[in-house]
Amino acid sequence: MSGTTHPQAGAGAPLDTAQHPNPLARHYTRFRVAERLLLTGHSHQAWPDVGYEGQLEAWNDAAALVDEKWPRAAEKADRVRRGYAKLLGDRTGSIALAQNTHDLLVKFLSALPLPKRPKLVTTDGEFHSIRRQLDRLAEEKWVEVVKVSAAPPGAIAERLIAATDARTAAVLASSVLYKNAHVVPGLGDVLRHCRRVGAELLVDAYHQLNVLPCSLEADGLNEAFVTGGGYKYCQLGEGNGFLRVPPGRETLRPIVTGWFSEFAHLSERVKGGVGYGEGPATWASATYDPTSSYRAARVFEFFEAERLTPELLRDTYAHQVRLLAERFDALDLDPARITRDRSLPLAGIGGFLSLESPRSVEIAKGLRSRGALIDVRGNTLRFGPAPYLSDVQLHAAMDALAEAVRSL
Repeated sequence: MSGTTHPQAGAGAPLDTAQHPNPLARHYTRFRVAERLLLTGHSHQAWPDVGYEGQLEAWNDAAALVDEKWPRAAEKADRVRRGYAKLLGDRTGSIALAQNTHDLLVKFLSALPLPKRPKLVTTDGEFHSIRRQLDRLAEEKWVEVVKVSAAPPGAIAERLIAATDARTAAVLASSVLYKNAHVVPGLGDVLRHCRRVGAELLVDAYHQLNVLPCSLEADGLNEAFVTGGGYKYCQLGEGNGFLRVPPGRETLRPIVTGWFSEFAHLSERVKGGVGYGEGPATWASATYDPTSSYRAARVFEFFEAERLTPELLRDTYAHQVRLLAERFDALDLDPARITRDRSLPLAGIGGFLSLESPRSVEIAKGLRSRGALIDVRGNTLRFGPAPYLSDVQLHAAMDALAEAVRSL
């Protein structure tokens, strides 16, 4: 397939990727994406060069404005909120920002009526931000945590519904699983059941945004909380976690709260109680590094200028994952050493390809020595393409994998 052509992200016409790099790569010179085999796209994607300009802008504003920089920082944060809302297809909720999703998860949990509804329902396939925190709460017996199986993904919604009752405060589940990129259908049904029994639904959409189009209304998730961030497919870098808060939750008062929640009303604090700001300010923490918002605002503008829409990115990732899978199959490697799960069609997979091997760490080291960077989660090797990579680079990564496996 190395001589085939296909529309690449950022290109206006089909391009022979065997002779040319991906044209989008010219916007990522500082990360040298055309020179390296960076298949870390499911975790840390390269940042476009405009992100560097955003960081400089943050520094310059701090130097010029000193403590009066915060209104400028608030403008950047609002731009980031609009970027996330657009990716979510959200017209009615509000977007709270934080340095990471764990910060917002803890605030969300602290706002729940856990003394009256001490049960939380989740899956055994959630990312560590959810998994570790819930495990620790359960260890102290502060809550009852019920985990349903994440395999097969097509039945996750049914299992979540069966486990959720009137004692449940919230259900926490991913729309795309972090370990194997399996898409989780039916979360709209889960939300409808949650509302019937009085529970909340928190959807972790980290591995969906900028990979698969999202419309909360079309997906039946308009009343769901949604969390995610910019470290992965959005290319915003660290410090850009978000929590989408559905309409009608204005009365929630997270116990874990920072003074920035009342930043706009410090001179008129409520007597006899703790007051909260409106909208996203309800979930605010305290003093933070606004550089992340400056960088993210520039990157959101870059994606829009380059017309890197969720629909285009869906097609790009689908092509790249299919290429990796077909090339892996063609290698005909010893299945006792490495294999891939074929229980799900490629159409049911998000933005990366996962392979399984009992010698995953050795294989990853072999790939690194051959210039290909991926990551390992237990026995799982994750190959994460990105819209700035060419087909030639993906073929080269698979060739490096063949060498690494056969040299074991």
